[in-house]
Amino acid sequence: MRITEWPEEQRPRERLLRGGPAVLSDTELLAIFLRVGVAGKSAVALARDLLDHFGSLHRLLHAGPREFGALHGLGPAKYAQLQAAVELTRRAVVEEFERAALCSPDAVRAYLRHQFALQAHESFVVLFLDVKNRLITSREMFRGTLTHTSVYPREIVKAALQANAAALILAHNHPSGVAEPSEADLRLTAALVQALALVDIRVLDHFVVAGTQVHSFAEHGQL
Repeated sequence: MRITEWPEEQRPRERLLRGGPAVLSDTELLAIFLRVGVAGKSAVALARDLLDHFGSLHRLLHAGPREFGALHGLGPAKYAQLQAAVELTRRAVVEEFERAALCSPDAVRAYLRHQFALQAHESFVVLFLDVKNRLITSREMFRGTLTHTSVYPREIVKAALQANAAALILAHNHPSGVAEPSEADLRLTAALVQALALVDIRVLDHFVVAGTQVHSFAEHGQL
């Protein structure tokens, strides 16, 4: 039976309009995104198959285009639409955080979780702050496999001076899912703290983000 033939109070779109998106299940929300199903299968059934195939919403959103398109009824157009929707959400949340002072570790953690959300590559991000710990700008300084030799302290010092920053927060992600910093991370952090101290710019913290896990160097006495 097509969704349009369901009783109106059971249709996902009508339920969303009546009670808001929070009342819907992951399957129903995904069905609204898909809009239509395939022959012999409604959008809700297709959404359920999609979530069953990947095992979780998180894995679905991390899927590459080839894996996503392996299911009948899906393809590059749907994949692009889904990734665009995810990125718009991420940018809206990050934009909201950028208006506020990053005055607590919890605020920074929330900001960084969204900053690195669904990112499959490793990157090194610097948050440039003013004297009141308000975010001036956030920049991805380096990308790829990060080592002491691939992250250049002089480039970060140069960018900090150009931004007229009073302090910095360093952050990078571990796509592997393990937030524990490596020995290379510790050596790199020490080198950056030393280089920035020469121009009177403080490093408030260095965070390692791995999914929902966020490791703070400051909280672990590693700065």
